[in-house]
Amino acid sequence: MDTRTHGGNIWQLARNLGCEPREILDFSASINPFGPPSWLEETIRDAVSGLRHYPDPDCAELLQAASRHYGICVNELVADNGTAEILHRLPPLLTEDFRPRRAVIPGPAYADYAATCAAHGLEVEHLPLEPRDDFALDWDRLDDRLREDSRSPALIFLGQPNNPTGRTFSPDRLRALAAEHPRCWFIVDEAFADFVSGLDRLLHKRPPNVVVLLSLTKFYALPGLRIGLAAMDPALATRYRKRSPDWSVNSLAQVVGTRCLQDAAFQRDGRGRAARERDRFTAALAGLTGLMVSPSEANFLLCRGIGPQFEAGWLAGKLLEQRIAIRVCANFPGLDRSYFRLAVRQPEENDRLLTALTELLEPANRTNFPGQSQGQSRGQSLGQSRTRSRKRFTPALMFQGTCSNAGKSLFTAALCRILRQDGFSPAPFKAQNMALNSGVTPDGGEIGRAQILQAQACGLEPDRRMNPILLKPNSETGSQVIVLGKPRGNMTVGAYIRAKEELRGLVHQAYDSLGAEHDVMVLEGAGSPAEINLKHHDLVNMAMARHARAAVYLVGDIDRGGVFAALSGTMDMLEEWERDLVRGLVINKFRGQRSLLDPALDWVARRTARPVLGVVPHLADLGLPEEDSVNFKQGSLFRPDRTRGAGGPAQGLAQGLAQGLDQGVALDVACLDLPHISNFTDLDPLAAEPGVIVRLVRHAGELGAPDLLILPGSKNVMADMTFVRERGLAKAVIRLAESGRAHVLGICGGYQMLGSRIEDPHGLESATRASIPGLGLLPLTTRLEPDKTLRRTVAEHPASGLEVTGYEIHHGQSVPESGGDDLTVALKTSDGRVIGLGLRNKPVWGSYLHGIFDDAPFRLWLLNTILAAKGEAPLTVVGVWDTEAALDRLADHVRRHLDISKIYQTLGVH
Repeated sequence: MDTRTHGGNIWQLARNLGCEPREILDFSASINPFGPPSWLEETIRDAVSGLRHYPDPDCAELLQAASRHYGICVNELVADNGTAEILHRLPPLLTEDFRPRRAVIPGPAYADYAATCAAHGLEVEHLPLEPRDDFALDWDRLDDRLREDSRSPALIFLGQPNNPTGRTFSPDRLRALAAEHPRCWFIVDEAFADFVSGLDRLLHKRPPNVVVLLSLTKFYALPGLRIGLAAMDPALATRYRKRSPDWSVNSLAQVVGTRCLQDAAFQRDGRGRAARERDRFTAALAGLTGLMVSPSEANFLLCRGIGPQFEAGWLAGKLLEQRIAIRVCANFPGLDRSYFRLAVRQPEENDRLLTALTELLEPANRTNFPGQSQGQSRGQSLGQSRTRSRKRFTPALMFQGTCSNAGKSLFTAALCRILRQDGFSPAPFKAQNMALNSGVTPDGGEIGRAQILQAQACGLEPDRRMNPILLKPNSETGSQVIVLGKPRGNMTVGAYIRAKEELRGLVHQAYDSLGAEHDVMVLEGAGSPAEINLKHHDLVNMAMARHARAAVYLVGDIDRGGVFAALSGTMDMLEEWERDLVRGLVINKFRGQRSLLDPALDWVARRTARPVLGVVPHLADLGLPEEDSVNFKQGSLFRPDRTRGAGGPAQGLAQGLAQGLDQGVALDVACLDLPHISNFTDLDPLAAEPGVIVRLVRHAGELGAPDLLILPGSKNVMADMTFVRERGLAKAVIRLAESGRAHVLGICGGYQMLGSRIEDPHGLESATRASIPGLGLLPLTTRLEPDKTLRRTVAEHPASGLEVTGYEIHHGQSVPESGGDDLTVALKTSDGRVIGLGLRNKPVWGSYLHGIFDDAPFRLWLLNTILAAKGEAPLTVVGVWDTEAALDRLADHVRRHLDISKIYQTLGVH
């Protein structure tokens, strides 16, 4: 039996499995799951220039930092290339009079203790620790063993806490025992002591015949860097330093080790987080039938399978098929083939192992799976937790971007459609969406329009679980928060951050529930995963990818410039566990000759150690709605080449209209560009018409004399009404409406603005004003109520005799004022609700119906009505607004330029 076999050899495992080491979920090495510290790469990068010099042979800064951190004199400390080096150097350095001839090792214990003794010719005496006592150290037996041959000094090895049992012992008992046996040497291995809160460290009040090993490897998650310390009698420390080679601790290790010992915040937070997760993980494992778990104070757990047929080696082999590694403990003296050790990892990773163990150990476990991860809501029952934890996770991929508007939403939609075309049952998911563009699910929930489009790409009805949190900004520092389709209220940024931990459980529950119903999940991130100020409470990017076990693809927008710096910089700013989730890079919106990019593609692939899976060319005139208002406000609704000039608003308007007329444009449509504009995709079908120009208006001088003026939806009507007045637009709109020369149409918030007054008695949009005047074009009053109307709607349009469909999202209730005889019904539902009103004698009207222009017959009627008023010939047909065809075109385009087969291979789907 090879007693020197260690856990953590993922390199050999990866070679055996034919995969990358990062693809293995390693429970065999007990490393802090919440490390390394986030500053590690930055610190190493800053120290690289010093590699041209030899390291400090005295490790002065490292030992001074250790002296301050541990509270002991610097002359009691030594540093070396890991505690394994110190362990092997110690035996020959012990004084001649007291040099031990034998070693006593209470066990099971770390295998290198015995290996060190064998290398130095020491006879090893194992002192078994009893499982029935939870492997507690028996002091009387140890004392007896030392007294059996008091003339022969012994070297005693003790883990504090012990590896692999995780048990600690009484430091005072050890101090007393060392005093009673001054000719013996006690080596206390505190490699995992940093995980134990409140532990009385043997560094203090240390007898002269006690050496304490101090590893920075485990707690700071730096096993590859090799940093070891030891505390010992000053005379022994002097001999150690004299007989050790210079430069045994490299420069990077010294710099990083010094920073580790100074990072009190990491030490405090890491210890607490690791302990909480260990306790949860222990409870969950203990609930599995056929398994025993020993109590542990470290970041690992010793487990034993019950039954004569159980083989830990069999379990390890089965888990490796799922690329999960555990530590079989049969080579520990005192343990048999039924024992194995598990590191405590991140909650989602632990849950993955729990799922696998549930399936492998015993069918009864499927109804007996306790434990609740930190991401689950406090109100969930254990039964719900069991259901989610034991299910096999659905393969998932996720698009994240180097910035907003990089193309994440459209890539998500494209992969949804591609997967559907290839016979899978995909579903989209975005944990948190900040957008003023929303729609309504069949059951009356509100979610982002992007997820509605993605659902359509999958051939699904939109589901509120696809976007469990929707943020609709209504001020510079706050948003209305929509949770699982229903408004929870307005929150400031700070209030929302505080609510995130509760919401995290709801998000995970929504994802798990939706994922259980589909073959593949396609997730979308938000903004950038490298936004440092947001990462500590991330809900939508890497934290969500980790829960979903999603393969992340990082998208960069080459059209805005700097894409290679953006891709490389984003990867640099990610933590190690985040980078491990990234499986490839994608470059979007490319224009030009593809071969010219080859040198840069090779460079970024080497720099990030990730393949570039595609360079996707810009796709013009796609005909799909935008997720947010970025492109809208940049003028993307204009027909091609119809942009404003650079000579100011009036000149820009003239140039835009002149260009439009040159291209055969018959109708000029103006839309107020409100600061809180919402559901701007209402205008997409109009903008797609070949005979229509849609332009944005933010100043009175830009209004001109349009054929149709649209007042769009608004998430903060109170603030946007003030904006309209301050920009001089109110008077200009009133003059235009009273002239009767233009059609004026208000949608939702714009409909409310057309009225006489807007009241906000509950402070939904304004904390300072309970009422403001509207434009006064329609004699109606709107009152904003806490209950939000969310529904899909079919309504009759009396003027055209047509039935129109759309959806309603509004807090406002608009009521005609007394004496409003000039009003006529513009839209009315089958159950008699009036959702739109207009003037009898002028083309001024509005409604609460979003999506009204999607209806081709109504769009044709509206355009022909305007053309008739201008004395121009009517249209016989309107342009085709076909999102199904557009989604197929998008999917075909992405399929041609993205390595779909590689993505499928990563997901394990065929």
